[in-house]
Amino acid sequence: MERVPTLKSAVMRTVDVARRTGYSVQQIRNLERDGVLPPAARTAAGHRVHTEVHVHSALAYRSLAVGTGPVEAKQIVRAAHEGPVARLLALLDAVHARLDRERAQLALAREAAAQISAEPMADVRPADAMGVSELAEALGVRASTLRHWDAEGLVVPDRLPPRGSRRYTPAQVRDARIVHQLRGAGYRVGPLRALMPDLRSGRGRESVEAALAVREAGIATRSRALLDAAAAIRAVLGPSTA
Repeated sequence: MERVPTLKSAVMRTVDVARRTGYSVQQIRNLERDGVLPPAARTAAGHRVHTEVHVHSALAYRSLAVGTGPVEAKQIVRAAHEGPVARLLALLDAVHARLDRERAQLALAREAAAQISAEPMADVRPADAMGVSELAEALGVRASTLRHWDAEGLVVPDRLPPRGSRRYTPAQVRDARIVHQLRGAGYRVGPLRALMPDLRSGRGRESVEAALAVREAGIATRSRALLDAAAAIRAVLGPSTA
């Protein structure tokens, strides 16, 4: 009679790995098929035999999928199996760097919502107006981005005759600065379009702050998931890996 491995055994069945990682048996098989789990050994009867490496690989993928999405998560775990370690570390560094940029953008957006929308618009001069190229350069965006914002109703400039050239008044420049910061922080076009009238009147700060708080919580969740993934990946690599 064939011996069935238990959770305390050196080897495990597919169902044991599934129970320990929160996946279904079919999902574990799919992860093996996709290279997230290394190929399982087989018994004489053809049953899969798994080890702790399979458990840690599945746990690493589970956390990475939260931290960076399933496609990149598969790439990272496969790199842990295939090597070299330098490539794995580079992939992980890129994810952390992206989260760091998102945090920085979030801080800028929060500051923009608090300060830019409160800027006094008295005593402005017509000379403070900008054309598309000038404003694009000032914001560090492409002119096509400003045209897209115009088409979406986010920042609609004046049109100068005879050719209808775009010209942004100081108030519209301020709107563009707000949109630039909030878009960079992940604020979507639809909600932002609805919010802009209140921002122009100074009534929309609470809505912006609430949305940015949700964004901040999402970043924190992804950061914690990456921390969990790091422990699982270290276990996949083993203690002898430099």
